[in-house]
Amino acid sequence: MRNLDRITFDPAVMGGKPCIRGLRVTVGTLVGLVASGKSPEQIVMLYPYLETADVTEALRYAAWRSEEIELPVAAA
Repeated sequence: MRNLDRITFDPAVMGGKPCIRGLRVTVGTLVGLVASGKSPEQIVMLYPYLETADVTEALRYAAWRSEEIELPVAAA
């Protein structure tokens, strides 16, 4: 997906999971916090080095990923 410049992937950070701007905060962590009822403003209070735009982009990325179709690979 285009325009997701805040989402980074680095095998040396959190095992390569999608993170926010190279920080050790995963997209999954932010999505989980939103799912548990936290607002973006509350999340930024918990993680002051984040911005509300980081939370928004994490949600956009998660929504995009949920629309992907994964197909099983046949064994050779």
